[in-house]
Amino acid sequence: MLTPFNEKMEVDYDAAANLAKHLVEHGNDGLVIAGTTGESPTLTHDEKLKLFKVVKEAVGSKASVVAGTGNNSTAESIKFTQEAEALGVDGALVVCPYYNKPPQEGLYRHFEMIASKTKLPIMIYNVPGRTSVNMLPETMARLADIPNIVGVKESAGSVEQAAEIARRTQGKSFAIWSGDDAVTLPFLSVGGIGVVSVAGHLVGKEISQMIKLFFEGKVVEATAIHLRLMELFKTLFITTNPIPLKAAMQLAGFKVGGLRPPLVWAGEKEVQAVREAMRPLRLLAGEEIRQSV
Repeated sequence: MLTPFNEKMEVDYDAAANLAKHLVEHGNDGLVIAGTTGESPTLTHDEKLKLFKVVKEAVGSKASVVAGTGNNSTAESIKFTQEAEALGVDGALVVCPYYNKPPQEGLYRHFEMIASKTKLPIMIYNVPGRTSVNMLPETMARLADIPNIVGVKESAGSVEQAAEIARRTQGKSFAIWSGDDAVTLPFLSVGGIGVVSVAGHLVGKEISQMIKLFFEGKVVEATAIHLRLMELFKTLFITTNPIPLKAAMQLAGFKVGGLRPPLVWAGEKEVQAVREAMRPLRLLAGEEIRQSV
């Protein structure tokens, strides 16, 4: 979930609560708070904790609330995950340590140590494009033996890697979520179960229906939805996420505010590209009635 800001670039907690409720009502069965899309690098520790609390109170038991609690310090990640757990969140999204580029054994020990200090279910977040380190399938298979490491948000962009993770974790209680809307359907075909979505802000019901159809064996129908949404999926990543998403949400009539530096607002060409991707789907304010939040 993105993080709304007010005119002073302070977190707008009322808007966050309303957005959370809207997303749950429109096809999303869980919310990741303070992830990449939520501009986590520029949120303070206290802002994140308050967001976890506000969003959990807003959605209650209607959806799972997964708190982004990982960073490149194992000790800090442990402490933050414990603080989030005390607030009653349903799980933790823990990113692979960035910048310090640990080897595979370092990645394993990082997640093992965090998992040993919390009862929360942990979703690994593997996103080499952001962290400069790729957790390999064999490392994930080792971590899958730890009971509360329940799966991975796999954002390496490789269907082959997703398939290898699925192969190595067969028979274990370990789920694979796509971290990129554009490869959700291919991921389902090799063992994935869903997506931690950006486009779900706008087309959550459609993505949910696509996944449902796939698992009902209606692959042709699921593919038709995927292809219809593909231009939106691609356009939401024409520049750094969540820049295009915040432009899209404003075009759809949502009050989500700007972006904290060093991120910048979308340029004129980027806004136009987003608009053109939204128009055929009738997502623009005025072409389809949408509640402003």
